[in-house]
Formats: sequence, structure tokens, C-alpha cells
Amino acid sequence: MHHSSHVAELVGGIVALLLLAVAILALTKKLRLPFTVVLVLAGITLAQLSETPAYGLQILSRLEISPDLILYVFLPVLIFESTLHIEPHSLRHNLSPILTLAIPGLLLSTGLIGLIVWLATPLPLSGALLLGAILSATDPVAVVSIFRQLGAPERLTLMLEGESLFNDAASIVLARILIGVIAAGTVTGATIGSGILDFFILFFGGLLVGAVLGVIAALFLGLVESDPFIEIPLTTALAYLSFLLAEEYLGVSGVMATMGAGLVISGWGRVKISPSVRLQLDHFWAQMAFVANALIFLMLGLRVELEALWEAMDLVPWVILAMLIARGVLIYGLMPLVGRLPGVRPISFAYKTLIFWGGLRGAIAIAIVLSLPPMPYTETFIALVTTAVLFTLLVQGLTIEPLFRWLHLDRPTLVDRLALLELDLEANKHALKRIPQLRTGGLFSSPIAHRLSLQCEHALKQTRHTMQQLRQREMSSDNETTLLYLRTLSEEKLFYDRLYAEGHLTEGAFRELSLVLTLQIDAIRYHGVFEHIHSHRLHRLIERRLYRLFDRIPPLARYAEWLRMRRLIRNYEEVWGHYQGSGRVLAYLKELAGLEEIPVKVMSEVRGHYRKWHEMAREQLDQLSAQFPEFVNSMQERLGKRVLLLAEADATRVQEKRGMLPHGRSEAMLLRIEHQLNQLRGQTVEKLQVDEAKLLRRVPLLHELDSEELRKLQDKLQQHTLDSSEVIIEQGALGDSLYLIARGVVRVSREEDGEVRDLGTLMAGDFFGEMALMNHESRNATIRTVTPCQLYELRRDDLQQLMAHHPHIAEQLERVDRDRQQELNGAQRINSITPTAAATRSPRS
Repeated sequence: MHHSSHVAELVGGIVALLLLAVAILALTKKLRLPFTVVLVLAGITLAQLSETPAYGLQILSRLEISPDLILYVFLPVLIFESTLHIEPHSLRHNLSPILTLAIPGLLLSTGLIGLIVWLATPLPLSGALLLGAILSATDPVAVVSIFRQLGAPERLTLMLEGESLFNDAASIVLARILIGVIAAGTVTGATIGSGILDFFILFFGGLLVGAVLGVIAALFLGLVESDPFIEIPLTTALAYLSFLLAEEYLGVSGVMATMGAGLVISGWGRVKISPSVRLQLDHFWAQMAFVANALIFLMLGLRVELEALWEAMDLVPWVILAMLIARGVLIYGLMPLVGRLPGVRPISFAYKTLIFWGGLRGAIAIAIVLSLPPMPYTETFIALVTTAVLFTLLVQGLTIEPLFRWLHLDRPTLVDRLALLELDLEANKHALKRIPQLRTGGLFSSPIAHRLSLQCEHALKQTRHTMQQLRQREMSSDNETTLLYLRTLSEEKLFYDRLYAEGHLTEGAFRELSLVLTLQIDAIRYHGVFEHIHSHRLHRLIERRLYRLFDRIPPLARYAEWLRMRRLIRNYEEVWGHYQGSGRVLAYLKELAGLEEIPVKVMSEVRGHYRKWHEMAREQLDQLSAQFPEFVNSMQERLGKRVLLLAEADATRVQEKRGMLPHGRSEAMLLRIEHQLNQLRGQTVEKLQVDEAKLLRRVPLLHELDSEELRKLQDKLQQHTLDSSEVIIEQGALGDSLYLIARGVVRVSREEDGEVRDLGTLMAGDFFGEMALMNHESRNATIRTVTPCQLYELRRDDLQQLMAHHPHIAEQLERVDRDRQQELNGAQRINSITPTAAATRSPRS
């Protein structure tokens, strides 16, 4: 009975807090007050009132806030939800500056806060460092919200969000280590070294565990179709399971595991979630995060002891000063170094100042301090963190928007001003087209319609006049060009949105295409230049090295080939998207030329670039179609089927609106169509049809083998599907494989006296490296792909294994090899290769 009453009190207390949080949210929205600050003050007030029986709030005084409640219930929600908002492709593109700010920045901030507090207060060094770790966890929600409202660069916003995400997780890991140091009772060089090692093990170990669990969960999500009652609970279980498994059983960071799982789901895993469920998933996690944040701030207020708060007041100025100094060193000292990293633009002083002042502390810092185990300074830490959080929310949070204006960051750029004028222009054009529709029925007043038409025409004339004046006063030819690029990029981005919504682009291809356009639009808006963005270079390099590593591990070789085919298909999809997008932009430019007075030189330059990109994309599509017609035809067939299904879905909705179809039947038909559309998204990876025996017979070394012997060799062949510009073999490396070209074109080149010379081209049906099968010689040339290629590799080890079981094959091969060695007479056959001879003679590479 006692247990059930305790549970009832706990549930009743939480429900009461939730109702209070909702009431406070409604009140703060109406009065425009900071929600989290009012929550803390309400919690403090309730804590004082609950001590007086007359108010009937004893249930709140008996509500226990255990560290485990914060650690195991609230933290997984806060971390997982924050990862779902991160765009993984953008995160990957900005990973080096984000990690530089997050991990070294966290250690620097912790050390500086700890050192200042230790020198200025009675707190011991270990306790001061723990306080520094807690207060290094930032909450950029307020400043990010202002950034988005006022149009700050997308890359800067992402950098803030990404830095906060990794910073929060890392601060929790570091706080856990420092708690262990405090428990040990001493701080030595050995404990510091051990702590740093533990930090990296906990950090990256947890990330790995979470990523693995995220992949497993994503695979299960891929098996479910449009069922929110399965998919949403599965993500909830993932958030908590990853935390518990890492924290309790594997000895690594549960927070990092939850973050790793969330990043997988927000990226690759999001494709596995049914499109109809994604919006529900986002709403669900937003509500979960609201509940967790509201309860944490209220619990903080309930947990604060006014006596401890008053006693700690003499320490508060030092803590706030240390926090501001550490943030200043991080932003003005470390961030300029980040700006020197490759591909990272320097951040202006104004934006640095805004980021410095916008380093608010919030739910994560509170969650860490509330989860502290009983220690001598626990109550002091709660008081100090409470005042620090309140200071950042009240002082910094309420002054961040005036600071934005004081720094003149609220002034729209020239490009933005023109974009707003063009928005007015388009709005009035659309209004003029719709006004006649009002008069069609005959019931709308003609004088009113005429008056509205005159107003729109006057607004159009005024907007055009303002744009013309702006162009004359402030715009040069370069400004006109960048503005036109901005308009074409925006049109292209809108077109990709439509292709993705209709299922013609997979999420991976859509995100890659959109990321490049977002970065280009940012560069034009904030730096006035058009940039060629290559967001994929480092990623592709890592991919290729990973594939080569997998090739050396027999169990993973097939998987590497599957990944290569997936990459080739993705490349085709992205190039197809580029082709369609550039074609749409060319049509858009034609429309603009007939409607607006854009300088001929500007229009010619932009149109010329898009024609060039359109032609390049067409050539790449033609190459892929020629080399891999099977999957190109398959993708085109799937595209056609999707178009027919989308037309059927539109017709079904129209018939339902007309009342020709019952709602239940219409819903069933739309579900069937959605199921078929989901099956047609992307492209299946199928084995390409190649006559491997025919390829083997072209090799002189093997031409005397009979059909049965060739079949045994076929079983040893390993397929490789490569993208263009990939190195197959390198000059000087020891060779142990023969390569057969099934599809594509490769180029042979050799470096002599520091100069690289092309020696020839090999095509489908050709081969190279046959002498390495028998003699294990060094490669005397480099061979790389010109187009996407499909190759078959016969390794020396596999051939020798076959020869050991079939001596007669060994005898034939050794005899042919001796004959060829005598014929070549030690000459290097690579020098004799020409494109016409390649089909009958292969280079000894």
C-alpha cells in the first residue's frame, strides 16, 4: 500500500508540474516573457509554498528529484531530439570546424572556468573544474532562432547547432570523469592523463555503439511501411536502449551513444522512415523535448535552497566572469583559427560578438547538476548553476536581439532588398491574374475588382520604379550577375524539392543537391560571389579508401562491390537531377528574358554557364547509359511508373473531393499507391550481365584452357564497379592481379623524369596485368578509370590455389608464360600499347 501511494504521489506531482508548465507557456506567450526563466521562478515559489501546509502543496515537497531520473529519463530525450534537427550532409561538410570548436573548445572552456573559480573562490581545483565542465554546455536555441528570423548565413547557424550538440555531449562525458576524480580525492598528472584518455574512449566508444544500434534500428524501420505506431516507438526505444546499453553494460558514454544513434536516424535512417510518418515523428520528439525541458527547469526551481543560494552569492560574480572570459577566449581566440581550416570562411567580428553573447546555458547544464551524486559541494553547485543559467537567460537572452540590431546585422543586404522587391512584384502579378477569376461568376462587384486591379498595377509600377532606382544607384554589372545567380539557384532548389516530393529523387541525392545549392546561395547572399562547391570530395576519397580496405578482407569484398554499385547509382541520380535542374533553369531564364529588362551581358553569362552544365550532365548520362544500360533503363522504367502512379493519386483525390468516391475507398486506394511509390523509390542493385568466359578467352595466357577450366577460373573472379577518375593500379607497386574490362574506359599513363605521359586507352573487352599473375612483377604504369567501369579481377593467390588442385592447368599456364617471356625478350610491353592495339595486346602492368 505504501508503495502504491508513493507511485501515485510521483505521478500526481509530475502531472501537476506538466499542467503548470502548460499554463506558464500560455502566460509567457501572452506577456512576452522568457518561458524558462518563469519556470525556474515558479519552481522556487512552489518549493517555498509547499513547506506551508495551508497551501496544500505537500505533494511537491515530497517529490524526489533523483540523479537517475535526470540521467536515464530526461537526458536521452534531450540529446536524441537535438540530433534529429541536424542535417547530416551539412554536418559532414562542416565537421572539422564543429569538432574543433566542440572538443578543444570544451576542454579550453572547462580549464579556464575551473582555473579562475579555483583562484578566486574557496572551491578546490577538482570541484572548480567540474563546475567548468557543467557551465561549458551551451544552449544556442535563442540565438539560432534569431539567426533564422533575421536571415543569418545557414552555415553559421549550423556551426552553432553542431558545436552545441557535440559540446553538450562532451561536457556530460567530461563531468562524469571529473566526478570520478573528485571521488578519488586527488588530482595528479597521472589522473589528468588518465582522464583525457578516458574522455576519448567514452566519447568515441559511445558514438560507435550508438551508430551500430542506429543502423540496426534503421534496417528494421525499412521493413515497416507507413505505420507510426511501430516506427515512432522504435525510435523511442532506440534513444533509451542505446543510452542504457552503453552506460550500464559497455562502459562507454550513454549520451554519446544516444547522439550516435540519433545522427544515423537523422541521416541514412531517415530514408527508411515512411514519408507519411516523418512529420509525425518530428512532432512527437518536439513534444517530448518540451516536456523534458519544462520539467527540468521546474525541478531546478523546486530543488534550489534559498539559503544555499544566498550563501553562494559572493561566488556568483566570479563564476559569471569566468564563464564570460572562457567564452570570449573560445570565440575570439579559437574561432579565428577555425576560419583558417580548408573550406571554412572566416567569421566576421559582428557575428563573433553575437555568438559570444549568445552562449546561453540551459537544460543540459541543469540536467548535469541535478544528476550529481551526493558530494560536499552539490548544493553550492546547484545554486551557482541556477544563477549562471538565470543570468544568461535574463541578461544575455533578453539583450541578444537589441545587440543584433546594434551591430547592424538586421540590415538586409543589397541582394536581399532586391529579393524582397521581386517578391512584391510576383505577388502583385499573381493578384492581377486572380482578380478576373472573382468576376467570372458574375456575383463580384466590377467596380471593386477594377479598383483592386488599379491598386495592383500601381504597386507593380512603383516596385519596378524602386528596383530601377536601386539598380542605377547601387548595382554594378557584377551585382546584377550575382542577383541573377541567386534567382536561378533558388529556382533550381525549388525544382529539386518538387522532384523529391514526387519520389523522383531519393533522400540522399536530394540532400546532396540541396546542400550544394544552400552553400552557393549563402556565398552569394553574404559574400557577393558565386562559388563552385565540391562538398563530396573528402567523402568520396574516404569511401574509395574504405572500399579498397574491404577488398582485402574476403568476407567484406562482396559488400564493397555492393557499396560501389550503390555509389554509381547515386551518381547517376545526382547527375540526372543536375540535368533536369539545369534544364528547368534554362527555361526559367527564357521566361525572365521576356518579362524583365536584365542586361544582355548578364543574361548571356548566366545562361552560358547553365548551358555548359546542362551539356556536361548530358554527356555524363550518355556515358553511363552506354556503359551500364541495364540499370539506366530500369531507372527510367521506374520513373515512368512513378509518374503514372502520381497521376492516379491526383485523380483519386479529385474524385473524392467531387464526392464520386467514398472516403474509405479513396483512402485505401491512396495507401496502395503510396505503397507502390515507396517500392519504386531509388534503384535496386542487381548483378550486371557479362560473359566472363569470353573476357577470359581474350587473355593470351589463358586462351589454351578449355571451357571447364575457364569455368573454374570464372568462380575466382571478383567484380569491381568503379567511378570515373579512380586509380586501379599504381606505377611501382607490386602486381598480383589480372584485370578484365567488362564495361568502361581506362587510361594508361607513366611517369618518367617527373613528367606524366599518357600511353594509351583500354576499353571494354581489353585486359591488363596478366604477367603479374605468374611473375609478381612491379607495375610499370598507372591505370585509372576515365568513365565509370566494371572490371573483373583474377588474383595470383586464387590462380595458384586453382593450379595446386589442377596440375594440368599449371603446366599449360607455365608453358604459355615461358613462350611469352621469350617473345617479349624482356621488353616492356606497356610502351607498345595504342588504342587500336589494345584489343589484341595487353600491357604488362
